[in-house]
Amino acid sequence: MRADAAGPVVLHAFRGGEWRTSLDTAALPGPRGAPYGLALVPEIVVHADRRRWETARGGLPPLTGRRELLLRAVELFDRGTVTVGGLGAQGPEDFRAALWETAGVPGPLVDRWCGMLRDTLLKRGEAAADDALALVALPGNTFTCLDSVLDQAERSAAVWVRPSRREPVSAARLVAALLAAGWPPLRIGLYPGEQHTLHGLVKRTDRQIVYGGTGLAASVRRSPALTLHGPGRGCALVPGAMPVDEAVAWLLPLVAGDSGRFCGNVRTILCADGTDSADGTAGTAGTDGADDADGADGTGGTGGADSAAGAAGADGGAGSGGARCAALASALAVALDAVSADPTGPDWPLTVFRDPEAAHRALRSVHDRMRPGDRLLTRRPAVTEVDGAPCVLPRLVLLDRAAGHPLLGHEVPFPFAAVLTATPDTVRAATADSLFVYRPAK
Repeated sequence: MRADAAGPVVLHAFRGGEWRTSLDTAALPGPRGAPYGLALVPEIVVHADRRRWETARGGLPPLTGRRELLLRAVELFDRGTVTVGGLGAQGPEDFRAALWETAGVPGPLVDRWCGMLRDTLLKRGEAAADDALALVALPGNTFTCLDSVLDQAERSAAVWVRPSRREPVSAARLVAALLAAGWPPLRIGLYPGEQHTLHGLVKRTDRQIVYGGTGLAASVRRSPALTLHGPGRGCALVPGAMPVDEAVAWLLPLVAGDSGRFCGNVRTILCADGTDSADGTAGTAGTDGADDADGADGTGGTGGADSAAGAAGADGGAGSGGARCAALASALAVALDAVSADPTGPDWPLTVFRDPEAAHRALRSVHDRMRPGDRLLTRRPAVTEVDGAPCVLPRLVLLDRAAGHPLLGHEVPFPFAAVLTATPDTVRAATADSLFVYRPAK
């Protein structure tokens, strides 16, 4: 990151067609105590901006050719040089360096996620635009949710973006890329803010797409115009007859892929107990994939305490099914222990935590939920240091019993899963709250 002039780097908001700083700022993490900041928009300003939008919207000319502008913006986002308020000219390597410095996201993941944004836009059908002022409130775990910004930009009169304070750089870059592609400045906004400001943004926009964890889901005012993307609680169903090596090869990317940052990552692995348990799932199930096609958007909260299987009541380790499950879990743990912490690793690159306390808090949330009889199967030390920051390595826990276990569906911002033997009743209970249920391809 770099500033336009000497002094602290403060990432600006974008309001009323201009990049603007603010008297209210929040600190962003950075290497060696670098003073990075984020300009915050108070709720009173949000209210005033909505009134100005009502005045300005009638004079805006129709916006045609939106898809072409969006495709150009995504290309600039990935590989172009754009001007970001407070940061100045930002090339693709500057962008990747900024994400690594402030959010701990390595370059290979940035490349992958940029490709996902482009592919999703290309696959989505074009939508007719309406007169709504839309809001997209983003999570901090992955920038692939910027797809919702692109979607709302195509279908709305204007879209205001509320970035996560944990990772606002990607949202600011997308706004800059849209502007560079020719998007009308009054039709896009960037509104960083305190948590309570979100409620004001929801109140003063016409349509809202909000990402977040369990706590946010409980706090946001519900309305027919609001779409809330909460925890995904990904779940994988392993048939009893599936060979261990095949099961490990199938499960490894579901657990470790994207550094465990996506809501579609698997958090619970259910091993068939020898009966036809995989046929007893609630709802519909995907084939070699998740039930919800939006599962790769990274919407899940980090560290929510809800149990996804509070009603599950099966013993996790009895009989031959328990022995098969233990063998699978042990082999998967070996594979997870082999995942490299090298941020340039080609297979399953891991993120680091620029806020060390957040790393230890997330790790404690797993250990504190373990019960007597549970076994931590991954053997490496939980945390290693990469570039002066903690990297939490993959964790795998074999559960002794399923009944009301708080680790079922538990989401953290690193690769983690709980494994247990499951009867049909356990499967039905565990999958009832899961948005993403995976089965191996037949």
